[in-house]
Amino acid sequence: MRTVAVRWDNVHQHGEAWISHHRLRYRMFVERQGWSVPHYQRMEYDEFDTPAATYIIVVDERDQALGTARLIPTTRPYMVESLWPDLVDGLLPHADQVWEASRFGCDRALGAGGRRRVIGQLIQACQEFGVAHGITSYLGVMPPWVFQTVIAAHGCPVRPLGPALSLQGHAIEAAAIEVSPAVLARVRAHTGLRQALENIEVLDVAPSAPSLAVAGDAVAAPEPSRLAASTSPLVDAH
Repeated sequence: MRTVAVRWDNVHQHGEAWISHHRLRYRMFVERQGWSVPHYQRMEYDEFDTPAATYIIVVDERDQALGTARLIPTTRPYMVESLWPDLVDGLLPHADQVWEASRFGCDRALGAGGRRRVIGQLIQACQEFGVAHGITSYLGVMPPWVFQTVIAAHGCPVRPLGPALSLQGHAIEAAAIEVSPAVLARVRAHTGLRQALENIEVLDVAPSAPSLAVAGDAVAAPEPSRLAASTSPLVDAH
């Protein structure tokens, strides 16, 4: 298995991984979890699949996706801001140093050991990408138990940003996942991998305007809840 970072400007180098990752998302979120999200020819996508996104994809020897995570800078439109602002107490982040992590999961056809390895590679690769790009935290939305038993268990500090709420019968919450060289070292100690991400390339991203940035620093007026109406999936890391 290897792990690659795929963007719109390098997708020609990872075409099979790119298509396969959309098919994996269809299996995870449409077939397995039954979410009503956009899909076409058994490929899942949404409005946040834009040139601003970076996809961390674990692939096998045939470049078939085994696991995936989507990373989006919070200076661009992102899922929590657009769909679930109620999950964050305070201002939503808009900063180059804070990115949203979503569409996180792995292929359920793998055995338990294979799933653990894929999830470990995904978490480590996200840390490697973050450290390389000056990211200090990821904003994620998952069931609280996934934050604790999967993310935190790999050595990543997790800080809840608001109350746990119910989405289609499942408890979810937003949390900040710390990114730093020290966290990366702990994750590497947990996985035993020297490096997970094959192609770390520093993106040429223009700095955003100064922002209040960090969620939780101040209280913002709540927006009407869209939790009940939303149909975007969060994680499939079981």
